[in-house]
Amino acid sequence: MPALSQVPESPPAGGAALADVIGATAGVGLVTAALLALAVLHRTGRTTLLARLAAAAGRHTGRPGWVALPSLVTSLALITALFGMLWDISLHIGEGRDEGPLANPAHYFILVGLFMVFAAGMLAVVLPLGDDQPGPASVKITRTWRAPVGGLLIAASGLYALLGFPLDDVWHRLFGQDVTLWGPTHLMLITGAGLSLVGILVLEAEGHASQPAGKGASALVGRFLRVFAFGGLLIGLSVFQAEFDFGVPQFRLVLHPMMIAGAAAFALVAARLMGGRGAALGAAVFFLVLRGGISLLDGPVLGEPTPSFPLYLGSALLVEALALTTLARRPVLFGAVAGLVIGTVGSAIEAAWSYAVMPQAWTPDIWAEGLIMSTAVAVGAGLCGGLLALGVQGQLPRPVVSRTVLVASLLVLAAATANGVIATVPSDARANVALTPAGEGFATAEVRLDPATLADDPAWIQLTAWQGGGLVVDQLERTGPGTYRSTKPVPVDGSWKTLLRLHDGRTLTASPVFLPADAAIEAEEVPAVSSTRDFVPEIELLQRERKLDVSGTTWLIASLVVLLCSIVLVSALSWGVGRLSRRIASAPLDDAPADDARDGAAASR
Repeated sequence: MPALSQVPESPPAGGAALADVIGATAGVGLVTAALLALAVLHRTGRTTLLARLAAAAGRHTGRPGWVALPSLVTSLALITALFGMLWDISLHIGEGRDEGPLANPAHYFILVGLFMVFAAGMLAVVLPLGDDQPGPASVKITRTWRAPVGGLLIAASGLYALLGFPLDDVWHRLFGQDVTLWGPTHLMLITGAGLSLVGILVLEAEGHASQPAGKGASALVGRFLRVFAFGGLLIGLSVFQAEFDFGVPQFRLVLHPMMIAGAAAFALVAARLMGGRGAALGAAVFFLVLRGGISLLDGPVLGEPTPSFPLYLGSALLVEALALTTLARRPVLFGAVAGLVIGTVGSAIEAAWSYAVMPQAWTPDIWAEGLIMSTAVAVGAGLCGGLLALGVQGQLPRPVVSRTVLVASLLVLAAATANGVIATVPSDARANVALTPAGEGFATAEVRLDPATLADDPAWIQLTAWQGGGLVVDQLERTGPGTYRSTKPVPVDGSWKTLLRLHDGRTLTASPVFLPADAAIEAEEVPAVSSTRDFVPEIELLQRERKLDVSGTTWLIASLVVLLCSIVLVSALSWGVGRLSRRIASAPLDDAPADDARDGAAASR
């Protein structure tokens, strides 16, 4: 093999430098203080800046200013955060870990976007003055100040996401850098941003309920606002799939169709029930345009790995077709049946799309288990989508029904996810990798598995090279029983981390081909030479910086803290939707499309 080049000094692998922590805290503190001062000046009548901005936003949408301005700010915030999140994932896949939170340019977009979400919620809370009151579902703060519940939900979602930043630094100090999208604190950032759109829907409904009959946005504007909101919700829920989109999943492939089916069922069912004909299709198109544009910006424009993305059009058309039947008159049942159709037929459509564009095609190896998981999760998500539509329109079923459906759906999701993350590593399994030079720093490979029966019908057997300035994934070609060969040269030099990865059923394992020395974690180089090496759990190689010797008790306590924060957020959103449903009239929104009277009429009691 060619001589290995000098590897640059390793970035730190624990928490951020103290100077970065102080700088980030000071910056957020100053901005927060400025916004707080502006809010006080507005509430005391010493400035009209916020009122004038809100009035201008309201004139263009037909909504009260305390709805229009926060909705606009939240939309801009989520686009900013989405761009930052995808760029950040690209950077970590292509370049590895960074020097600290302020050394990664993508972090600024994430932090600004999430802070804007929180600020938008607080805008909705402080804006209503005098006769411009936020309707019957509002929460009393003082004798003369009532806050829209939607604003509180948006602020809570933003705060939950922002908490992920300091908790992430604590997490890294305790457990090292878990270079995976599914780190618990990373999930907080994604969940808070995505679920803030539930708060937007509640806020929009409050705005309509607070306006006199005959006033407000036109039916067309109201429809577009809902379509965009649900398209945004689809985008937010799809960020959970990003590791699969980029081609470096660290979990079993059965989770990919499950996540796509769940996101589609929840967002598209609610979109169709609230937005009328074409709303589900419109949400899917909005997703494709915005997500596709940001993917191109993160990839070819910025020169980082380019993510693929789900299609969702097939599921949207299925929901639209199902809504033409009498099932649409019973939204809860409609959600369940739509989830069933999405989990089966919709998943088959997405499978064809996976073969066309996704790095990891959905192979026959996963279909039996994948369909069971996708269908179960999609039915639960469809039920919750139906409940969300009913709640925003003031038509929720009895609390015992709503709570039972929500809790059961969350338990199904948790069980399916737990099943998907359970993986095994066969004992005494090895791979003989014979490397042939193919240019400076590159090699091709011949692979022989021991035992030869280790991979029967694998979901993937591939060489993956990442964090050396890009991403290279080579799906190996089978040449005989237990033997494979690469189809293109892969990098085995510099700071690249090159692995042989195998996934077959519950088996998820890897063997190192080349790993650079890493002084920050006191790791020696694994040289790129022809050799026989053991298969080990993937986490030991893909998350090389993670501390695997931390006590299980510490890990459990830290995970429970994140879980508690998540339960509080979901409970708050459920409370907000329930409060809205109880307080507003039981009729559909006046500006809803004509067929909404049929689509959202009577709930299944």
